[in-house]
Amino acid sequence: MAGAPQVCPFRLDAKAEILFLGTEPVALGRRAVALLRLLVERAGTPVSKEMLIEAAWPGLAIEESNLTVQIAALRRVFGEQPDGVNWIETLRGHGYRYVGSPIPIANAFGPSVRAHSAPAQPDKPSVAVLPFLELGIGTDHEYFTDGMVEDIITTLSRFRSLFVIARNSSFVYKGKTVDIKQVGRELGVRYVVEGSVRKTDRELRVAVQLVDAESGYQLWSERYDRELADVFAVQDEIARAVVSTLPGRLEDAGRDIAIRKQTSSMTAYDFVLLGNEQWRRLNRNGLVEARERFRSAVALDQNYARAHANIAWTTVCAAFLEMPAGMSLHDALREIETALDLDDSDAWSHGVFAQLLFLRKEDGRAEMHFNRALALNPNDADVAAVFANILVYWGRWREALEWIGTAKRLNPFPPNLYHWYHALALYSGRQYQDAIEVLQGARSLHCWSYGLRAACHARIGMFDAARSDLNWFVRERHRELHENGEPVPLDDLDLAGRRVDRYRHAADRRHLLDGLRKAGLGTMSISSKACEY
Repeated sequence: MAGAPQVCPFRLDAKAEILFLGTEPVALGRRAVALLRLLVERAGTPVSKEMLIEAAWPGLAIEESNLTVQIAALRRVFGEQPDGVNWIETLRGHGYRYVGSPIPIANAFGPSVRAHSAPAQPDKPSVAVLPFLELGIGTDHEYFTDGMVEDIITTLSRFRSLFVIARNSSFVYKGKTVDIKQVGRELGVRYVVEGSVRKTDRELRVAVQLVDAESGYQLWSERYDRELADVFAVQDEIARAVVSTLPGRLEDAGRDIAIRKQTSSMTAYDFVLLGNEQWRRLNRNGLVEARERFRSAVALDQNYARAHANIAWTTVCAAFLEMPAGMSLHDALREIETALDLDDSDAWSHGVFAQLLFLRKEDGRAEMHFNRALALNPNDADVAAVFANILVYWGRWREALEWIGTAKRLNPFPPNLYHWYHALALYSGRQYQDAIEVLQGARSLHCWSYGLRAACHARIGMFDAARSDLNWFVRERHRELHENGEPVPLDDLDLAGRRVDRYRHAADRRHLLDGLRKAGLGTMSISSKACEY
């Protein structure tokens, strides 16, 4: 005979996305709460993995392991109740089913499964520039068209009156047949620029159009038949035409947007575009090859500011990735100072200088140049994201969360590093479950993402998950050191030394190290397993 039904000690606030045990909030992230809400709403009924993933990660393609981690977190919470470990059943090949005590749901407005909510449009004209089609160019020259589009995005981004989507998110659509209305919804923009390029050794033909993404109506189109050497003028003309066509922005069209000092050498420009393709690989060989391309550009044009800035960037990037730079910070400083002497109005150069100054522990000057970069280009998602990362190391994680939020809105399909910056800020704020969820949104995890997630898991008592992540972290750090020709330290705690030393406050250094220690860093069992490459 069944016993009398138990009064459930839990309640779920759907609006706040919080599960309460009595009057105390339970340490669960919003994705776990979203899963629980759907399971409870359909109590006693199988819920497919697909439905659960859509409820917790709407519109995202994620690995099934992310779902497993969140279900495990729920079971851990329920496991403290009599028979609570059995409240969520696994249905092999189908999904899960909730069979526990009924959990009241408060402030529930509508069902938990809903259409993916697109980013809200900002309160100023919003634009995305899609990758242009290459006509008759061939894959060996795609870098030219991509670089041209990137320069148009950069030029548009300098207008404070516009909201411009970052290159990384626009280029998600490269090579795809797109529905302009869908692009507008997914990126949260009102206007979309698309076009095509045909390039020969001497001539350039560019066709471009501006489309209202809500109606699909073409607002403006133009075709440019020019000599190849006029590529920079074409880029600026396109940007000016786009701005002047947008409602209410006619007054901006007269602004001098061709501010950046470009080169008169098309070969030097080619070298910079090729170098940009190389450094984005974010590995040692890519940075070395990129630096040689940029040096070749400088050899052709000593006054090419962007080439000087990019030489410095390869060293800064290597330092942040903990790779051998092949060039000293002092030499990088000379290059970036040259770049700014040639063109003090380039936001990218100020951003590179700011990061270099941080590495030199000149924090006051670093912040000044971050602010200068963001003033020159308020739509630069990458500078906003990196600034967020540096703010964490300065102990200002609340400000970091604001800036990474800005970066992710400008870049709705962000690179994985954005998720790392975001999670690091959340860890500093003791929001460990939220940090784990942010990292699970990444398409893949790099070495330090595993290390941070290990520390987060350990902080909330999920030691098996922490140990698994830590094994990955140590193994990857050993591999990196091996590839860089550096010795593996005897004490695995030293694997975290460089990263921990970036924090300016001792309490923040201890906080990260203690989390890694809780996960098991420094124990022989972890080290011996991780040494197997």
